[in-house]
Order: sequence, then structure tokens, then C-alpha cells
Amino acid sequence: MNENPQVAALMAVMPATHGVNENIDWAAVEGIWGTRFPADYMAFMETYGAGDIGEEVGVLLPVPRPDVYRDWDGLHGETENARLTWEMERDLSDLDIDPGSILAWGVTSGADIYCWLTTDSDPDRWPVFVCGRHTDPTFQVHPFGMAEFLRRLLADEEFQEETISVYMEGEPRFANWRKGAGAE
Repeated sequence: MNENPQVAALMAVMPATHGVNENIDWAAVEGIWGTRFPADYMAFMETYGAGDIGEEVGVLLPVPRPDVYRDWDGLHGETENARLTWEMERDLSDLDIDPGSILAWGVTSGADIYCWLTTDSDPDRWPVFVCGRHTDPTFQVHPFGMAEFLRRLLADEEFQEETISVYMEGEPRFANWRKGAGAE
């Protein structure tokens, strides 16, 4: 895959020193989910892989892997959690969202779920949808992709205050699940 400009911009804020290419079969993933994934997410999985940013943000695998237990079932479980949260608390929002268009890609230690809204046929146009635990507002739509969302989250304190329920401190560091505690 060619270098993705959004992931390159993210690397300027958060080096990929501890990233690992997940070597994902994207055709198989597309068959499982019935959709293509955004180019920045695919590039993120090649550059960083699944893992944690500090102890606050986790980026999930698109499908489960038998060699990792802590990611449970990839995006599936968190997607179901986000859809259920939307169904239960949608009255708190002025947004009109079909829960079937919510697809999770990340979580925080504060129980926020970061998702895409898959309403466009072009995955590179999917906005980020935040299902916040203690964010204001609880539900947010951001008109850019996952890598740009993470770049802003890590580089802009004001943006961070609105989009995450925990405090992030220090230099952003990514650790692939293989390089985290208990990894090989």
C-alpha cells in the first residue's frame, strides 16, 4: 500500500516505533463485514497494527485473531456495544443515525467507543462517530477519518477535552498488542 497522508501526519505526532504490520487479508475482511474499510485504517494496521496509545486509547483489529485474547472479537463486540448505547441514549442527541451504520474501530479506558458512520459508499468518506461515556456532547460526529481524528486527539488539547473521557498525558506512544505486557 502507498503511504497514506493521514497516517504520515499521525506519525509526526506519534512515532510508529512499536508498530507491527498485522498482514491483514483485506479481501477476507471485506467478505466478513460486507464492506471495504477506509484506506487510513488499512494503512494504520500496516504501520502500527492493533494496540494501545498510552493506556487510554485502544485501536481494534477488524476481525478476531486466535493468537490474541485481549482483543476479544475484533470490531464486532464494540460495534454491538456502540449500537446498543446509541439505541438506549439517542434521545440525548439531535443526531439522526441509523444504528446499522455504526461500526466501531477503537475504545478508551474511559469507556468511550470510537466508530465510523458507514453511510457513504466510499469508506474514505466515513466520518468518525464518538459514543462518549463522559464527553460533551455524548454523541459526536467528526467530518474526517480515523487517522486524522487520532492526530487531533493527540495534538490538540481542546479537541481532546471534547472527545475523550480520560486525561491523556505525556508524549503519545503506541504499543502494538504483541509488544504490550505479556506479549511475545
